[in-house]
Amino acid sequence: MLTINFSQIKNNREPITSLKQEVQVRPEFLERSKDLVYEVKNVLVTGQLFYNSPYVTGDFQVKTKLVVPSSRSLAPVDFEQDFHFTENYTEDEVSKEKLDESEIPIVKVDDDKIDLQTAIEDNILLNIPITILTPEEEKENVYPEGDGWSVISEEAFDKSKKDRVNPAFTKLKTLFDENNNGENKDK
Repeated sequence: MLTINFSQIKNNREPITSLKQEVQVRPEFLERSKDLVYEVKNVLVTGQLFYNSPYVTGDFQVKTKLVVPSSRSLAPVDFEQDFHFTENYTEDEVSKEKLDESEIPIVKVDDDKIDLQTAIEDNILLNIPITILTPEEEKENVYPEGDGWSVISEEAFDKSKKDRVNPAFTKLKTLFDENNNGENKDK
C-alpha cells in the first residue's frame, strides 16, 4: 500500500518531494470494481508533493493498462490510461463549504498518512470512459441481439421513427381520400 507521511512533506527542507513508483492494486480494489475493471497491469505513478499551509498538495500522473468490459457486449477490451490528478491533503477538519468551494479535492489525513493507494485506485475508475468498444464493435458497428430483441444505434432509431406512420394519421388520410372521391363524383 502506497502511503506518504504528511509531516515528512510538511517538514521537508526541499520545497518539492518527487515520486516515481510502480503500484500494485489491492485485491479489495479489484473486488469492489469487478463490474468496471477485469484486470489492471503496469500502474506507474509519477508526481510531486509540496507543502502550502494548511495543505500538502499532490500532483500526479498515472499510466496503466487495463482490461475493461465493452459497454455494448461486456467482452474484454484492452485499454491504456494516461491521466493526471491533483489533490490537497490536510490534518484539519474540512467544512462542507470549503470542500464545495475548492476546485482541487481536499482529503483529510488520518494518523499522519496520505493514502495515495486509494487515490490512485479511485482515479483509475474515474478515468474509464463511459463508452468502450471492442475493435470489432467499433469497425463493424456491431450491436448485441437476442431472441426477439436487438439493440440499435441512435441513428437507426431516429430513421425508423421518421419512417413510422402514426395509425391515426393513416385513418385521417383514408377519410380525406374518401371525401375527395365523393366530391369528384358529384361534379
